[in-house]
Amino acid sequence: MMGEKYEKTFDAAAFLSSVGLGRRIVELEPEETFFSQGDLADSIFCLQQGRAKISVVSGKGKQATVTLLVPGDFFGEESLGTNAGLRMATATAMNKSTAFKIKREEMISVLHREHDFSDRFLSYLLARGMRTQADLVDQIFNSSEKRLARALLLMAEGGKPEETQAMIPPITHETLAEIIGTTRSRVSFFMNRFRDLGLITYKNRIRVHRPRLQAVVLDQIAA
Repeated sequence: MMGEKYEKTFDAAAFLSSVGLGRRIVELEPEETFFSQGDLADSIFCLQQGRAKISVVSGKGKQATVTLLVPGDFFGEESLGTNAGLRMATATAMNKSTAFKIKREEMISVLHREHDFSDRFLSYLLARGMRTQADLVDQIFNSSEKRLARALLLMAEGGKPEETQAMIPPITHETLAEIIGTTRSRVSFFMNRFRDLGLITYKNRIRVHRPRLQAVVLDQIAA
């Protein structure tokens, strides 16, 4: 009807999956990087498929894995600062991965224009902050066995909630050691104990038993 105004609802899912001005899809093979520490922070990513990790390297060359990413996660959000600076970490594909790359200017424009999307993005950042805080508490207060159990549980989050067992992406003991802050030999020792206790099974890929690992994290089972 003439004179009526219709507001077109912003489709966040379409925005995060369709190419356009300042937006494109990138596909990476395992161990390829989305960006590296020290690169210009000029874009933000949303992981669509696969798994990725965020890692940092100290001035002395020591590497640490900061967080693991699952589909739906944003990363590279430091590019949205007042002034585009440099990347503070490296984002690496752990297996064959696809992500949506959005130029800094385009993302800022959409956040200013689409309030619903801004709310969704802010909620994500708050949840990420709470998870980072939980990671810090885990690192300070929990034993390395419990940190490993928690890390395996987090990597199994992509499975269906009703499934008691879930396969996690291929990951080396070296990477697990970086995540929990211990040595590769200790990770191998704990992984063998977990397998003997029936918490995990693995040959080429690791399959975790969620309820049993959760019991370790909650101190209901001595690892």
